[in-house]
Amino acid sequence: MVEVLPHPRDVFDLQGHEAAEQSFEASRARGRLHHAWLLTGPEGVGKATFAYRAARRLLGAPPAPEYGPLGVDPNHPVSRQIMARSHPDILVLERVGEDGKPRKVIPVDEARKLSEFFSKSPASAPHRVAIIDAADDLNANSANAVLKTLEEPPPSGVLLLVSHSPGRLLPTIRSRCRRLAFHGLSEAETAAFVQSRTGANAEDAIRLARMSVGAPGRAWALANAGAVAIDDAAKELLRDLPQLDEATALSLADKFRGGEGATQFNLLFERLAERVHARVLSQANDGFTGLDRWASAWETLQRLPREVEAVNLDRADALFTALSELRDAARA
Repeated sequence: MVEVLPHPRDVFDLQGHEAAEQSFEASRARGRLHHAWLLTGPEGVGKATFAYRAARRLLGAPPAPEYGPLGVDPNHPVSRQIMARSHPDILVLERVGEDGKPRKVIPVDEARKLSEFFSKSPASAPHRVAIIDAADDLNANSANAVLKTLEEPPPSGVLLLVSHSPGRLLPTIRSRCRRLAFHGLSEAETAAFVQSRTGANAEDAIRLARMSVGAPGRAWALANAGAVAIDDAAKELLRDLPQLDEATALSLADKFRGGEGATQFNLLFERLAERVHARVLSQANDGFTGLDRWASAWETLQRLPREVEAVNLDRADALFTALSELRDAARA
């Protein structure tokens, strides 16, 4: 039984990032806390979980060492208020709106709330804390609104920016933040984590750990999305080329309908692209023929999910377009 992936505000343990936590806590304890922290690393590695752990300490929850360097008691009033989204001294900007529906970006009206939020003194805590999860979701206007706040740092404010792709952020945002880097866990650590949360068998847990490149949250999300079964389907499709199992392809296309359709579609294309890339690398030095066609098919697998999202193309049509290119590559 796969356990539902919790929101980071409801998570009280964090594995593998003790050094980052100790660095942050040392700055806080010395009274030399930077006003803005850029938390960088792969998606699902624990950056947002860290942000909420740091926020609880900044908002006055006492340490609970059994939960790690920045750990606090889940039953402390600060913890409960944050989980209930009722603490007056924390502001969270994220793509998910108040109605629970995801948006394409964090809109500028949301980002402008930072200025008003930080203009006020803390209501009940030593600091006011804002979390942006993720800063990669800011558009040009909302990024400039955040920059304005960074240029005029509030005296008791701390801004925590989560970023999976810091190179895409404005250089002026990056330069005004202190960076904390979060790296993937080992394959064994990630597999153990996903096994404990999902009940996956050892073989599937290792596969999920490899797919996630050591990001436990990503591995957990992949398990929820049925990634092992989708990876098996991708393997079968490529194995049979240039023959195409129409029944398998149509069954996959059916999965693209409904609320989870985008997740299933993107995951299949990701797994196909990864397997094509691995095939090319493994055979490139062995007289591998049709390399240009395989490279073109790989590029199509990378491109089509973006185009489907941007212009609302039919996902089933996109799948058969990609499979047609893969068949041509296999015949070359």
